[in-house]
Amino acid sequence: MSRREKTTKKHKNSTRELMGITEITDYSLVTSFGELVYFIIHPTNISVLSESSVSSRIYALMTVLKGIAEIEMLCLNSKENFDDNKEYLKKRMEEEENPIIRKLLMQDSTNLDRMQVQMATAREFLIIIRLKNEKESDVFPYLSRIEKSLKDQGFTARRGDNADIKRILGVYFEQNVTTDRYEDFDGERWVVLGER
Repeated sequence: MSRREKTTKKHKNSTRELMGITEITDYSLVTSFGELVYFIIHPTNISVLSESSVSSRIYALMTVLKGIAEIEMLCLNSKENFDDNKEYLKKRMEEEENPIIRKLLMQDSTNLDRMQVQMATAREFLIIIRLKNEKESDVFPYLSRIEKSLKDQGFTARRGDNADIKRILGVYFEQNVTTDRYEDFDGERWVVLGER
């Protein structure tokens, strides 16, 4: 096989294949490393809680972690990250000689700080369960027990569905926080059913 044929073959891989995803089901992400189920935890704004309340939230999380050995955790920013923009503005301010332009750059930087503070609660916390060789009949009762355990400890949690999983992948791999609907297949939106 020539180098050109290899390159062409390489580009025929779908995005899913490149990410190592076999399937996105209604409740899980099937990969070569196991089937992953996501529980989305609604974040608590701990900045307004007392020290004892924060301690009780930590203890509640420890209780959940002790009860479920298979838990993995993931935290995503579900909003834009402004760090690169702020770094750019800082560099421009240092280089700028015109005081009026420098003042405008400072205002832009302050505005980005304000926006980032407003979005501080836009993080998304995920509990991930990696299913391994569970019988199909045992999967849903097992996942229901985990969801109940989270709720019993005071967490607002729900199991992620197909749309949630695709959105999580979009944020994790692409930092895409603006798309409303993710396609099942690359270019799906351009396909008109019934046309030849």
